[in-house]
Amino acid sequence: MDEDAFDVFYTASVGRLIGQLYAMTGDLAEAQDVVQEAFIRAWEHWAELDLNGAPEAWVRTVAWRLAVSRWRRMRTALAFVRRQGPPATVPPPDPHHVLLVQALRQIPEAQRRVVVLHHLCDLTVDEVATETDCPVGTVKSQLSRGRAALARLLADTELDPRATRRSEVRHG
Repeated sequence: MDEDAFDVFYTASVGRLIGQLYAMTGDLAEAQDVVQEAFIRAWEHWAELDLNGAPEAWVRTVAWRLAVSRWRRMRTALAFVRRQGPPATVPPPDPHHVLLVQALRQIPEAQRRVVVLHHLCDLTVDEVATETDCPVGTVKSQLSRGRAALARLLADTELDPRATRRSEVRHG
């Protein structure tokens, strides 16, 4: 494989081919992408193309076919999306969820990870230790610190467990 000959070919023709494919597709980024992909394929077949004597025509043809293929895939995908109809209306997040996420963002990452794994993913302490590659004692410590930090952050909010107990006492 003659790398120097390919380099000369590439340098001499890449700009021209991008310009030609841009004129054909009307999309410069698409033209650049398909021409580069066609050059990759030309490199893989360089020995045969060099003997043919018309490598630029080969690259242009491959690039055009790639552009058409992409266009067809995009058209099919758009037709599929149109058949699906408008997306379902998504309700806003629950205010309690928003409060919890805001509080979780404020605690250290290691504590946040073990709290989420244990309380939201329902993993046991041993499973959390395995997944985080930490000793069980470290997981227990991070859980304890994470819960304490969350309790402080959620104090006097709707998620404060003391507020729930106080309202039960008042209403019960």
